[in-house]
Amino acid sequence: MSHLAHRRILLKLSGEALMGEEDYGIDPKVIGRIAQEVMEAREAGAEIGLVIGGGNIFRGAGLAAAGMDRVTGDQMGMLATVINALAMQDALEKLGGKVRVMSAIKINDVCEDYIRRRAVRHLEKGRIAIFAAGTGNPFFTTDSAAALRAIEINADLLLKATKVDGVYDKDPKKHQDAVRFEELDHDEVIARDLQVMDTAAFALCRDHGIPLRVYDVSVPGNLMRILRGESVGTLVRGRH
Repeated sequence: MSHLAHRRILLKLSGEALMGEEDYGIDPKVIGRIAQEVMEAREAGAEIGLVIGGGNIFRGAGLAAAGMDRVTGDQMGMLATVINALAMQDALEKLGGKVRVMSAIKINDVCEDYIRRRAVRHLEKGRIAIFAAGTGNPFFTTDSAAALRAIEINADLLLKATKVDGVYDKDPKKHQDAVRFEELDHDEVIARDLQVMDTAAFALCRDHGIPLRVYDVSVPGNLMRILRGESVGTLVRGRH
Protein backbone atom coordinates (compact mmCIF):
# COMPACT_ATOMS: atom_id res chain seq x y z
CA MET A 1 0.00 0.00 0.00
CA SER A 2 1.50 3.33 -1.03
CA HIS A 3 1.54 6.29 1.33
CA LEU A 4 -1.44 8.56 0.73
CA ALA A 5 -1.78 12.17 1.84
CA HIS A 6 -5.56 11.68 1.95
CA ARG A 7 -7.06 8.43 3.17
CA ARG A 8 -10.84 8.99 2.99
CA ILE A 9 -12.24 11.13 0.20
CA LEU A 10 -15.59 12.15 -1.23
CA LEU A 11 -15.43 12.49 -5.01
CA LYS A 12 -18.11 14.66 -6.63
CA LEU A 13 -18.66 14.01 -10.33
CA SER A 14 -21.03 16.04 -12.46
CA GLY A 15 -23.46 14.13 -14.62
CA GLU A 16 -22.05 16.07 -17.58
CA ALA A 17 -18.61 14.55 -16.89
CA LEU A 18 -20.05 11.16 -17.86
CA MET A 19 -21.27 12.38 -21.25
CA GLY A 20 -17.82 12.72 -22.80
CA GLU A 21 -18.39 14.02 -26.32
CA GLU A 22 -22.00 12.81 -26.38
CA ASP A 23 -24.95 15.22 -26.27
CA TYR A 24 -26.87 13.18 -23.70
CA GLY A 25 -26.52 10.21 -21.40
CA ILE A 26 -23.39 8.22 -20.59
CA ASP A 27 -20.31 7.60 -22.71
CA PRO A 28 -19.13 4.04 -21.81
CA LYS A 29 -15.50 4.94 -22.55
CA VAL A 30 -15.59 7.91 -20.16
CA ILE A 31 -17.30 6.10 -17.29
CA GLY A 32 -14.91 3.17 -17.79
CA ARG A 33 -11.85 5.42 -17.55
CA ILE A 34 -13.13 7.21 -14.43
CA ALA A 35 -13.96 3.85 -12.85
CA GLN A 36 -10.41 2.67 -13.60
CA GLU A 37 -8.96 5.68 -11.76
CA VAL A 38 -11.29 5.16 -8.79
CA MET A 39 -10.25 1.50 -8.61
CA GLU A 40 -6.58 2.47 -8.74
CA ALA A 41 -7.16 4.80 -5.79
CA ARG A 42 -9.07 2.11 -3.87
CA GLU A 43 -6.29 -0.42 -4.47
CA ALA A 44 -3.75 2.12 -3.18
CA GLY A 45 -5.64 2.18 0.12
CA ALA A 46 -8.06 5.10 -0.23
CA GLU A 47 -11.57 4.91 1.19
CA ILE A 48 -13.87 6.43 -1.43
CA GLY A 49 -17.36 7.83 -1.43
CA LEU A 50 -18.88 9.13 -4.66
CA VAL A 51 -21.66 11.60 -5.41
CA ILE A 52 -22.72 11.91 -9.06
CA GLY A 53 -24.98 14.61 -10.45
CA GLY A 54 -27.78 13.97 -12.93
CA GLY A 55 -27.34 16.81 -15.44
CA ASN A 56 -26.50 14.45 -18.31
CA ILE A 57 -30.04 13.04 -18.05
CA PHE A 58 -32.27 15.62 -16.41
CA ARG A 59 -32.07 19.05 -14.78
CA GLY A 60 -34.92 19.85 -12.42
CA ALA A 61 -34.07 23.55 -12.16
CA GLY A 62 -34.15 23.90 -15.94
CA LEU A 63 -37.66 22.51 -16.33
CA ALA A 64 -38.82 24.45 -13.27
CA ALA A 65 -37.75 27.63 -15.08
CA ALA A 66 -39.91 26.49 -18.00
CA GLY A 67 -42.96 26.09 -15.77
CA MET A 68 -42.74 22.63 -14.17
CA ASP A 69 -43.34 22.39 -10.43
CA ARG A 70 -39.88 22.75 -8.83
CA VAL A 71 -40.36 19.95 -6.30
CA THR A 72 -41.43 17.53 -9.05
CA GLY A 73 -38.51 18.59 -11.23
CA ASP A 74 -36.01 18.11 -8.42
CA GLN A 75 -37.43 14.68 -7.61
CA MET A 76 -36.96 13.69 -11.25
CA GLY A 77 -33.39 14.97 -11.02
CA MET A 78 -32.80 12.78 -7.96
CA LEU A 79 -33.90 9.73 -9.95
CA ALA A 80 -31.44 10.70 -12.70
CA THR A 81 -28.60 10.55 -10.16
CA VAL A 82 -29.68 7.02 -9.22
CA ILE A 83 -29.36 5.99 -12.89
CA ASN A 84 -25.82 7.39 -12.99
CA ALA A 85 -24.94 5.75 -9.68
CA LEU A 86 -26.04 2.34 -10.97
CA ALA A 87 -24.03 2.85 -14.16
CA MET A 88 -20.92 3.69 -12.13
CA GLN A 89 -21.53 0.71 -9.86
CA ASP A 90 -21.60 -1.55 -12.92
CA ALA A 91 -18.40 -0.04 -14.33
CA LEU A 92 -16.57 -0.46 -11.02
CA GLU A 93 -17.80 -4.02 -10.49
CA LYS A 94 -16.58 -5.00 -13.94
CA LEU A 95 -13.10 -4.02 -12.67
CA GLY A 96 -13.47 -6.12 -9.53
CA GLY A 97 -14.66 -3.41 -7.17
CA LYS A 98 -16.98 -3.98 -4.24
CA VAL A 99 -19.59 -1.25 -4.48
CA ARG A 100 -22.73 -0.18 -2.64
CA VAL A 101 -25.22 2.38 -3.97
CA MET A 102 -27.03 4.18 -1.16
CA SER A 103 -30.01 6.38 -1.97
CA ALA A 104 -31.37 9.30 0.03
CA ILE A 105 -34.86 8.38 -1.24
CA LYS A 106 -36.36 4.91 -0.80
CA ILE A 107 -35.83 2.80 -3.90
CA ASN A 108 -35.05 -0.52 -2.25
CA ASP A 109 -35.36 -2.80 -5.26
CA VAL A 110 -32.23 -1.30 -6.83
CA CYS A 111 -30.11 0.05 -3.96
CA GLU A 112 -29.79 0.53 -0.21
CA ASP A 113 -31.18 3.37 1.86
CA TYR A 114 -28.55 5.90 2.93
CA ILE A 115 -27.68 5.31 6.60
CA ARG A 116 -24.60 7.15 7.80
CA ARG A 117 -23.20 4.45 10.07
CA ARG A 118 -23.68 1.81 7.41
CA ALA A 119 -21.96 4.05 4.85
CA VAL A 120 -18.93 4.46 7.12
CA ARG A 121 -18.85 0.71 7.68
CA HIS A 122 -18.82 0.08 3.93
CA LEU A 123 -15.82 2.39 3.59
CA GLU A 124 -14.01 0.69 6.47
CA LYS A 125 -14.61 -2.67 4.77
CA GLY A 126 -12.98 -1.44 1.58
CA ARG A 127 -16.19 -0.97 -0.38
CA ILE A 128 -16.80 2.03 -2.61
CA ALA A 129 -19.97 3.85 -1.53
CA ILE A 130 -21.96 5.77 -4.13
CA PHE A 131 -24.41 8.22 -2.59
CA ALA A 132 -27.41 8.77 -4.88
CA ALA A 133 -30.50 11.01 -4.91
CA GLY A 134 -28.76 14.08 -3.55
CA THR A 135 -29.85 15.00 -0.03
CA GLY A 136 -33.29 13.51 -0.67
CA ASN A 137 -34.81 16.99 -0.55
CA PRO A 138 -35.80 19.42 -3.30
CA PHE A 139 -34.02 22.79 -3.63
CA PHE A 140 -30.61 21.29 -2.74
CA THR A 141 -28.00 20.57 -5.40
CA THR A 142 -25.78 17.50 -5.61
CA ASP A 143 -22.90 19.85 -4.70
CA SER A 144 -24.60 20.42 -1.35
CA ALA A 145 -25.19 16.67 -1.08
CA ALA A 146 -21.48 16.04 -1.70
CA ALA A 147 -20.47 18.51 1.02
CA LEU A 148 -23.00 16.99 3.43
CA ARG A 149 -21.86 13.41 2.79
CA ALA A 150 -18.20 14.44 3.09
CA ILE A 151 -18.93 15.83 6.55
CA GLU A 152 -21.00 12.81 7.59
CA ILE A 153 -18.34 10.25 6.63
CA ASN A 154 -15.53 12.38 8.10
CA ALA A 155 -13.75 12.69 4.76
CA ASP A 156 -10.24 14.13 4.70
CA LEU A 157 -10.93 15.87 1.40
CA LEU A 158 -13.81 16.72 -0.91
CA LEU A 159 -12.88 16.50 -4.58
CA LYS A 160 -14.88 18.34 -7.23
CA ALA A 161 -14.11 16.74 -10.59
CA THR A 162 -14.79 19.16 -13.45
CA LYS A 163 -13.85 19.83 -17.07
CA VAL A 164 -11.49 22.70 -16.13
CA ASP A 165 -8.17 22.56 -14.28
CA GLY A 166 -9.17 24.55 -11.21
CA VAL A 167 -10.91 27.72 -10.06
CA TYR A 168 -10.50 30.87 -12.16
CA ASP A 169 -11.36 34.51 -11.47
CA LYS A 170 -13.66 34.38 -14.52
CA ASP A 171 -14.77 31.84 -17.11
CA PRO A 172 -11.60 30.67 -18.91
CA LYS A 173 -13.64 29.56 -21.92
CA LYS A 174 -14.86 33.11 -22.47
CA HIS A 175 -11.87 35.13 -21.23
CA GLN A 176 -8.32 34.46 -22.39
CA ASP A 177 -6.92 36.53 -19.52
CA ALA A 178 -8.66 34.44 -16.85
CA VAL A 179 -6.33 33.67 -13.91
CA ARG A 180 -6.31 30.33 -12.12
CA PHE A 181 -6.00 30.25 -8.34
CA GLU A 182 -3.64 27.76 -6.68
CA GLU A 183 -5.34 28.19 -3.32
CA LEU A 184 -8.33 30.06 -1.86
CA ASP A 185 -10.22 30.07 1.40
CA HIS A 186 -13.93 29.34 1.61
CA ASP A 187 -14.89 32.94 2.43
CA GLU A 188 -13.00 34.26 -0.62
CA VAL A 189 -14.85 31.88 -2.93
CA ILE A 190 -18.20 32.93 -1.48
CA ALA A 191 -17.35 36.66 -1.52
CA ARG A 192 -16.10 36.52 -5.12
CA ASP A 193 -19.14 34.43 -6.14
CA LEU A 194 -16.86 32.12 -8.14
CA GLN A 195 -19.66 29.55 -8.55
CA VAL A 196 -17.58 26.40 -8.81
CA MET A 197 -20.04 24.90 -6.35
CA ASP A 198 -23.11 26.52 -4.89
CA THR A 199 -22.78 28.77 -1.87
CA ALA A 200 -24.50 26.33 0.49
CA ALA A 201 -21.89 23.66 -0.33
CA PHE A 202 -18.99 26.04 0.31
CA ALA A 203 -20.58 27.23 3.56
CA LEU A 204 -20.95 23.62 4.77
CA CYS A 205 -17.29 22.92 3.96
CA ARG A 206 -16.19 26.11 5.71
CA ASP A 207 -18.24 25.52 8.84
CA HIS A 208 -17.02 21.93 9.23
CA GLY A 209 -13.40 22.35 8.15
CA ILE A 210 -13.60 20.22 5.00
CA PRO A 211 -10.93 21.14 2.41
CA LEU A 212 -12.02 21.06 -1.22
CA ARG A 213 -9.91 20.52 -4.30
CA VAL A 214 -11.24 21.37 -7.77
CA TYR A 215 -9.48 19.54 -10.60
CA ASP A 216 -9.78 18.40 -14.22
CA VAL A 217 -11.15 14.86 -14.34
CA SER A 218 -10.27 14.47 -18.03
CA VAL A 219 -6.52 14.33 -17.31
CA PRO A 220 -5.54 10.69 -16.64
CA GLY A 221 -3.81 10.12 -13.31
CA ASN A 222 -4.98 13.32 -11.61
CA LEU A 223 -6.86 11.48 -8.87
CA MET A 224 -3.81 9.52 -7.72
CA ARG A 225 -1.63 12.65 -7.94
CA ILE A 226 -3.98 14.41 -5.54
CA LEU A 227 -4.10 11.45 -3.17
CA ARG A 228 -0.31 11.40 -3.04
CA GLY A 229 -0.33 15.05 -2.01
CA GLU A 230 0.53 16.79 -5.29
CA SER A 231 -0.88 20.25 -5.94
CA VAL A 232 -3.36 19.63 -8.76
CA GLY A 233 -6.05 22.16 -9.62
CA THR A 234 -7.19 24.58 -6.91
CA LEU A 235 -7.34 23.94 -3.17
CA VAL A 236 -10.09 25.67 -1.18
CA ARG A 237 -9.69 25.50 2.59
CA GLY A 238 -10.17 27.45 5.79
CA ARG A 239 -7.98 30.38 6.76
CA HIS A 240 -4.77 29.64 8.66
